[in-house]
Amino acid sequence: MHDRELILPARGSLWSRVRRLAFTAILGFSGNAVTHAASLDPAVLPKIEAATFEVVQAKPVNDPLTYEKPLPLDLLPYQERTDKYYSIGTAFAIGNNRYVTAGHVLLAGVGSLWGPPELRDAAGHVYPIGKIEKFSLRQDFVVFSLAQPPATAAALDIDSKPALNQVVYAVGNALGTGVVIRDGLYTSNTPEELSGSWNWMRFSAAASPGNSGGPLLDKDGRLIGVVLMKSQNENLNYALPISEVLKAPADRGVIDERTSYQFDAFDATNNSLFKASFALPLSFAQFSSTLQKLFNEHADAQLKALLASQSATLFPHGAGSRRLLYGQAWATSIPMLIVRDSSGDWALSGKRGDRIPLAANGYVVPGVAGHNYLFHLRRPDNLPASRLYGDQTVLMDQLAKTGMFKRTVGSEQIKVTSLGAPETESTHVDAWQRRWQVGVWRVPYGNFRVVLYSLPVPDGYVMLLRFAPPGHEHDGLMDLAALTDFVYVDYEGTLAQWKDYLKNAALLPAALRDIHIDFDYDQRFSYASKRMAFSFTPALQKITPDSLLSLYFNYFLDHGKAVWDVVDVRVWKNKISDDANRINIERYMAPPEDMDDDFKSKWRQVSRHEHPYDGVAFNDNDVMKIEVVVDPPAGAAPPSVLYTAFYGVQGNQPQPAMKAKLDMLMKNLRVFEH
Repeated sequence: MHDRELILPARGSLWSRVRRLAFTAILGFSGNAVTHAASLDPAVLPKIEAATFEVVQAKPVNDPLTYEKPLPLDLLPYQERTDKYYSIGTAFAIGNNRYVTAGHVLLAGVGSLWGPPELRDAAGHVYPIGKIEKFSLRQDFVVFSLAQPPATAAALDIDSKPALNQVVYAVGNALGTGVVIRDGLYTSNTPEELSGSWNWMRFSAAASPGNSGGPLLDKDGRLIGVVLMKSQNENLNYALPISEVLKAPADRGVIDERTSYQFDAFDATNNSLFKASFALPLSFAQFSSTLQKLFNEHADAQLKALLASQSATLFPHGAGSRRLLYGQAWATSIPMLIVRDSSGDWALSGKRGDRIPLAANGYVVPGVAGHNYLFHLRRPDNLPASRLYGDQTVLMDQLAKTGMFKRTVGSEQIKVTSLGAPETESTHVDAWQRRWQVGVWRVPYGNFRVVLYSLPVPDGYVMLLRFAPPGHEHDGLMDLAALTDFVYVDYEGTLAQWKDYLKNAALLPAALRDIHIDFDYDQRFSYASKRMAFSFTPALQKITPDSLLSLYFNYFLDHGKAVWDVVDVRVWKNKISDDANRINIERYMAPPEDMDDDFKSKWRQVSRHEHPYDGVAFNDNDVMKIEVVVDPPAGAAPPSVLYTAFYGVQGNQPQPAMKAKLDMLMKNLRVFEH
């Protein structure tokens, strides 16, 4: 079967049977409330109405969000404003306190921030679900009982062998406005797509989102199928024959579904067959937790299998990684993802948006890569670092100040000013020993969660964010945790910001714990690592709280092992990096002989001390620059690593003055690797 209207799962999602019929209903799609159906005997209408129910979920009572102003709920239609429930589909009675709906309708309640699915009759009475008795993910149906069924029992008569080309009727609740019955023809059967184990029924009766899980009736009002899907490209809809529901094994939940998993770092796909079964009956809470556990375990296995299948060429392994491993560092305004391009090379990916100002010199730079939102937050000067680093509520509130969260009420969009405290908090350490703070926030009105991975940096945070619909929280956490291994980020801040940042030892990546940064304003600055060390005084360049220190990290091979470490240290006179008035110590690696000429030519230029690495000052757009290579010890073997020392200053300066400045820098510069 092709071109059925489905909810497309997020990458890594196992919810491939959650249909758009239900989802659109949740979002407020409204069908036409047509109550007349051609030639259906009016005498059967009361029975149909009594046996047909809305599937509803209670609206959340408590809202943790804060808004810029009171919500103008009077702009909503009366029914939407006053109804205490969301309508998500239809169910129907088949007798003996047994009810049927689409599996995906009930799955909408798994992990939901709304109330559990319940049934509501035409009089407005609501009935909690008792036990789940049958379930099939692949066939997309569920059979269940009610904890307290209606006093007057009603059930649809059944025709398990309906004839083709007869008039049929699709029955559903029009999202809270009453039973809708629409006529058409039962036109054909088509095999299910995996193995042809059964036939879907195709029919032309109109089906709105409210019909999802509702009954398909024959010309005499007898039950012949369960309405499940609609076609996007033709005026035909799909139902599961009721015979498939009746003959399904009792007291079993069955998962037998083809699934696929993709990961944002590359375009390979892991396809697998998800098979599981579990005993029923269960309460809805037990059913929900059982399904969630099975889905989560399968998602974990798919991700593990996908990454294992790519292990030989997964960054930083394989020839496709060499351009990054032997290249120079990139300055980035947002965190970037390392992704594999169509040629097999790993490169940086991320589309930057416009900077959004906050108070007191703070700002947020947004971006996007794949299914992920990227952010760089520069901490406002009036926000103490201890508050930002120590309270994820404060961090999320800064994002909210950008206006990225809005709630639509009627014709207005109301800005959300706070998401409140996170529902859960944890810490994740990635493969490069960077410590991410992880938070999940509830957004009940929209029935989704916000999943945020935040990496503390000197001037604030870099972040990865996803929105997780019900049941997808684990997917979001799992995917983002894996993606943190593919995040490219630099560390930058004023010396005042670095001072606050370095106080928080628990936040620092392992690479920074081996680096010693020390400074006294107007006195001395020093940097020391196992690779090199240097220091200078104000005689070379001013050292103030507003001096900017940039550490550019990169991935490279160190004695055959891939590491993440500093390759470029820049100290700017001012807090704005304008490529003037700065000191720069940069690391270069000798590339393999079979690499591109641009890599080899850069190494030749550095190793041969060619201009601009010759210690001769030159003017570049009114910035005087001078740079020299730090030579290895006399008699040493040809180096595989070289460092350069750079000094730049605004305005024209004579060669002797520039050379004297460079000599000051070189005097206290020591390189420990070659």
